[in-house]
Amino acid sequence: MTEPLSLVADIGGTNTRVALARGPAIVTDTVHRFRNAEYPDLETVLRHYVDAAAQGPLAAACVAVAGPVRNEVGKLTNLDWQIDTGTLARATGAERVAILNDLQAQGHALEHLAPETFHRLLPGRPEGAGSARLVIGVGTGFNAAAVFPVPSGFLVTAAEAGHAALPVENEEDLALARFARGADDFAAVEDVLSGRGLARLHSWVTREAGDPQQATGAEVMEMLERGDSPAAEETVRLFSRHLGIVAGNLALTFLPFGGIYLCGGVARAVAPHLSRMGFDRAFHGKGRFSEMMGGFPVSEIGDDYAALTGCAAFLSRA
Repeated sequence: MTEPLSLVADIGGTNTRVALARGPAIVTDTVHRFRNAEYPDLETVLRHYVDAAAQGPLAAACVAVAGPVRNEVGKLTNLDWQIDTGTLARATGAERVAILNDLQAQGHALEHLAPETFHRLLPGRPEGAGSARLVIGVGTGFNAAAVFPVPSGFLVTAAEAGHAALPVENEEDLALARFARGADDFAAVEDVLSGRGLARLHSWVTREAGDPQQATGAEVMEMLERGDSPAAEETVRLFSRHLGIVAGNLALTFLPFGGIYLCGGVARAVAPHLSRMGFDRAFHGKGRFSEMMGGFPVSEIGDDYAALTGCAAFLSRA
């Protein structure tokens, strides 16, 4: 008997990806990307997709949102959208529905991604399947989720790690934090480690050099690839250092000897440059625990649809 179809969606701050799934597997030719700016809310996006797909009744639906989920309500951090289970059921026609944080979905995907999806950045000394793992997402925003093996499968914890305080280790970090802080007088990790964080870092670097300039995160990476901008080089060096510091702090918090996995569009863009930009030094630089830091393997997830797979995997185990 053919397994019934479910709907899965990954809602970021910029784009929403929607697909159909059978069990934990995505039906690859059903994936569709929507630009959030073109729609008033998520319900409209999902109704548009369901109407166009014309697949009949759906067995279940699961969406991953880039923001906190509380009491079956997900609210995006970088977009004025929210979704609750009642609205999700109404939009999709599914009786069984679930809402996850987007990094939780990435964590649920790890067991279902092809080996070639993972690109090793730091070798570490990976331990077996009984070890904790950690997913760190850097895109429109920043977040992390720990993955713990339990008798029933996996426990994937929710967090809002991007809104913790930006680490300060020296006078330069302090000056950057003062520059990055917003109207609330608070500098968060996400204010530097995100797409807009890259732009903010570039503004700071050029201001400090006496030649203030504005550039988007994508433009910074384009300048870096061309090799014609010392400011872009310094911007990505600072980004890589701060990513190493924050990832190292999270590693000490969760002890993910099963591996650390970077995901998200910005992480994917900077991954090829991290080694020469000092990520490893910043990651390992934890004083008397520096030697232990060498045990954590770090990889990048190259699958842009991993969160969709994670939603499907969650439904298949629920």
